[in-house]
Amino acid sequence: MDGTLLAQFVINGLMLGMMYALVAVGFTLFFGVLDTIVFSHGDTVMIGAFSGLATYTWLTANYPNIGPLWTLIVVLAVSIATVSVLGILLAGGIIVRLRSAPALNTLLATMMLGTVLREAVRLFYPDGSNSQPFPKLLPDVSWVIGGATVRLDSILLFACGLVIIAVLHTLITRTRLGMAIRAVAQDAEAAQLMGVNFIFVVLLTFIIGSAVAAFAGVMNGIYYGEVNFSMGVLMGAIGFSAAVIGGLGNVYGAILGGFIFSFLQTIGAVALPFSSAYKDVFAFGVIILLLAWKPRGLLAEQSSQRV
Repeated sequence: MDGTLLAQFVINGLMLGMMYALVAVGFTLFFGVLDTIVFSHGDTVMIGAFSGLATYTWLTANYPNIGPLWTLIVVLAVSIATVSVLGILLAGGIIVRLRSAPALNTLLATMMLGTVLREAVRLFYPDGSNSQPFPKLLPDVSWVIGGATVRLDSILLFACGLVIIAVLHTLITRTRLGMAIRAVAQDAEAAQLMGVNFIFVVLLTFIIGSAVAAFAGVMNGIYYGEVNFSMGVLMGAIGFSAAVIGGLGNVYGAILGGFIFSFLQTIGAVALPFSSAYKDVFAFGVIILLLAWKPRGLLAEQSSQRV
């Protein structure tokens, strides 16, 4: 295998790994606090991308002279705010109300919600059934280093992803809010007896997970240059797989799982003789084998200190 091609796949894999890690963090946060799998989370990423795209379209139509930096800031802000509100509505309107119901009820409700979100975008967004071009919100600059192309927007997005992970780490481990989240994840009833506001913690967790999903959606649009109404299905499957293989309920396991999945895709694209078209098949197949070897995930030994 040509070294230049391998280097290019590794560079791309790092970017995809960060994207998958951010999506997986949402799954693991929700499970850590409520023992709930939110199957609509992948479609939340899609809503983040489309709300960012709609904001850009409105801005350029009404404020054509706005600078690129302000455009990016407004697009991200509106996307994060929109998806955070969606997360609050999901948590307060569905998840908390179904807390005492069988787990399958919550799974079914969130699965149906994902379908509603996808179909709403397909039916009501202008030409929503087709892929939509996503604007270049970052400088379109690239360098060729040793034959591999390095894009400036990928570097900036990867750096922002690292900042988000650092902020999450600080929030969870160094603040009183993080302590409350960890207390609820450890034992919700005991945390409430100690004065922790359970509903507040749940809403805060969904705001955090949804905000990170919104950023991942905009990141996906910038990286690929297009978005479509069904993108959340694959992103959700990959993010959930990454969270599970890392150890569902463990934030750092979710991050690790995101990069593992991206690494497997890279192997599938580089090493397999039947082209990169089957890289997802290869990655999911290996994940199945890893789960057979480690049924509770790679970092399950830390499950007593989830989130």
